[in-house]
Amino acid sequence: MANPNATTLRIAIGDYPHTLPLKRGEIVSPWLKLEFVEVKPLYQAFKPMVREHAYDVSEMALVTYFQAKDHDKGLVLLPAAMLARFQHGTMLFNVERGTLTPSDLPGRRIGVRSYSQTTGVWIRGILENDYGIDLSRVQWVTFEDGHVAEANDPPNIRARADQDITAMLIAGELDAAIYGAALPKDPRLQNVINDPEAAARVWYGKHALVPVNHMVVVTDELARSNPPAVAELYRLLEEGKKASPAAGNIDTAPFGKEANRRCLELLISYCAQQKLISRRYKVDELW
Repeated sequence: MANPNATTLRIAIGDYPHTLPLKRGEIVSPWLKLEFVEVKPLYQAFKPMVREHAYDVSEMALVTYFQAKDHDKGLVLLPAAMLARFQHGTMLFNVERGTLTPSDLPGRRIGVRSYSQTTGVWIRGILENDYGIDLSRVQWVTFEDGHVAEANDPPNIRARADQDITAMLIAGELDAAIYGAALPKDPRLQNVINDPEAAARVWYGKHALVPVNHMVVVTDELARSNPPAVAELYRLLEEGKKASPAAGNIDTAPFGKEANRRCLELLISYCAQQKLISRRYKVDELW
């Protein structure tokens, strides 16, 4: 029987091996009820969470969260990673228009959904710091605003509303494009970073982390008014993590402050380099 005194939290998170046990009701709390709000594609939940606090709890792209922190948007980060992946294979070019390597990028036009998209920040940071690419010489073409209205992007070219990033890449209107979600399955589109899996292994050997894109945030209102609910929420998320099958030796959904510290430090440094935040936050300021 449902607990009539249960606290209910509205939550928007994606479908992952470590969240599905919660979504299916296999892991429950005796007093905290999670009301899941399905948003597809998930990134469309981030803007209403930042601008309206549309949910009590939400998955959120990390760069969006850093910018929300920068502009006092009233969100608190939980050390629960939802989505992590290697980023070396996220930038594609059209082989029918010649070869393109990282060293060829200066002077070229590169499309990205939003300049502050976390995948874009990761791959730009990798290109600048590991390949020595001068990002200031790249022409960035964006298709959407960022989620934090007060955050100003560096100068870029805005595509028209009727333009599509993949169509522009195939037509030669873009020299390369960054993809945050599923990559287009077109044999003409190949990776700018050759053999991205091997490159990612080398990068992992250097950094010993998998780049995290999304973690979980709660509103300031919830954190202040009901700390036990936030603690119970984290416990449930952690139980889901424990119940999910391990995917090899590399943790692609790290939980805990220390497990995420080095990843957050690196991404914060990339954001500062790319002038997306006003200063380099210390990780302990985020929680």
